[in-house]
Amino acid sequence: PDARGYPHGLCGERSDLEMADLTASRLREVLSYDPDTGVFTWRMTRRGRAVAGKKAGSKNGRGYIIVRVDRLLHRANRLAWLYMTGSWPPGDIDHINGDRADDRWGNLRPATRSQNNANGRRPRDNTSGFKGVSWHRGCNKWQAGIGVGGRRRHLGLFDTPEAAHNSYLTAAAKLFGQFVRAG
Repeated sequence: PDARGYPHGLCGERSDLEMADLTASRLREVLSYDPDTGVFTWRMTRRGRAVAGKKAGSKNGRGYIIVRVDRLLHRANRLAWLYMTGSWPPGDIDHINGDRADDRWGNLRPATRSQNNANGRRPRDNTSGFKGVSWHRGCNKWQAGIGVGGRRRHLGLFDTPEAAHNSYLTAAAKLFGQFVRAG
C-alpha cells in the first residue's frame, strides 16, 4: 500500500483483477455489514486484529473507512455496495451527506466522477469563501468555473464573489442536479 493506504497507489479504485478476487459471497463469509449504521464487523477471528464481533476497518488520511480483506485494502463504501447488491459498483460511490466515513446504505449512491466531485466540499485552499469562485488577478474580478468530465469550464467574470458563486450554482444545478453541494 502507498502512504494513503491504497494498494499499489491506485487511489482506492480497484483493477478488474483485484475486484474479481473478492466476491460478494467471500465478503459475506468474513464480514457482516449493518446497513443502518454502515459498520462492518468480523464474522470470524483471523490472525492480526480481526476478532469475531469486532468492528472492521479504520479511517485513512482522506477520511474514508478502509478494510483489509484477503490482504487487499478496500474502501468500506465500495464493500457495502458489493455486500448489498452482489456486484462491484460501476463507477464512484458518492456519500450523499459528504461524510466520507458515513457508510450507511441510505447514504451511498452510484455516481460518475464529475457527480461525485460536485458533491464535494469547497477546497481548503479556496480564498473566496465560495465553491467554484476565485480571484482573477489580470482582470481584477472574481471568476466562476466548474469542472465537468475532467475539464474546467470558465463561467465568467464578476464584480463580487457572490455573483460568481450564483453563476457556479446555476451551472452546477443544470449539470449535476441532486449531486450539487453549495459549499
